[in-house]
Amino acid sequence: MTTTVTTRDGAVTFRPANEVPWDDLDLVFGERGDPATCHCQWLKTFDREFTDMPNDERTRRFRAEVGCDDPDARDTTGVVAYRDGEPVGWAAVEPRPAFVRLRRTRVAWAGRDEDRTDESVWAIPCFVVRKGFRRQGLSHALVVGAVEHARRNGARAVEGYPMQFAPGKEDVWGELFVGPRSAFVAAGFRELTHPTARRYVMRLDL
Repeated sequence: MTTTVTTRDGAVTFRPANEVPWDDLDLVFGERGDPATCHCQWLKTFDREFTDMPNDERTRRFRAEVGCDDPDARDTTGVVAYRDGEPVGWAAVEPRPAFVRLRRTRVAWAGRDEDRTDESVWAIPCFVVRKGFRRQGLSHALVVGAVEHARRNGARAVEGYPMQFAPGKEDVWGELFVGPRSAFVAAGFRELTHPTARRYVMRLDL
């Protein structure tokens, strides 16, 4: 099912990953850089498992999780963004327990006491914007598209774990794969906690 979000640079449509060709998603992730080598497996594994895993195994696992080219798949993870027919971005979104690393991440749970295995709470922990389409307002659209996917699949709440840098500071280490805080605020999320100087935990109840 398609969702459309209007941005300053035009309409962006979203489709669940299983409904799109693998070649489209592969184009978003590219051949170099962190997205191409991680394929969203860092949050699905623990430290040693991720470090020891060959890149082709990360890709294989990711392909199995997204289920591209299979519109009848019962499960998928994430949504793919399109502008004028071009695949331009990706947001990981599925029930929070699927991201096993989140269960042990102290900054995600500081000041909170709730069931970490609650599958009715979904998470949007990772974004990829295709090279050539960055700085075009796609982060906010990706949040909105991911939320709508979660809503349609029965989520009662959605969380994000974005960053916000001090004025004049830039993302040197690629930490903004979690998304900027402003994108979540614009999508109606409220701040749950502010565990570090740059990290926020944001939530939207559906």
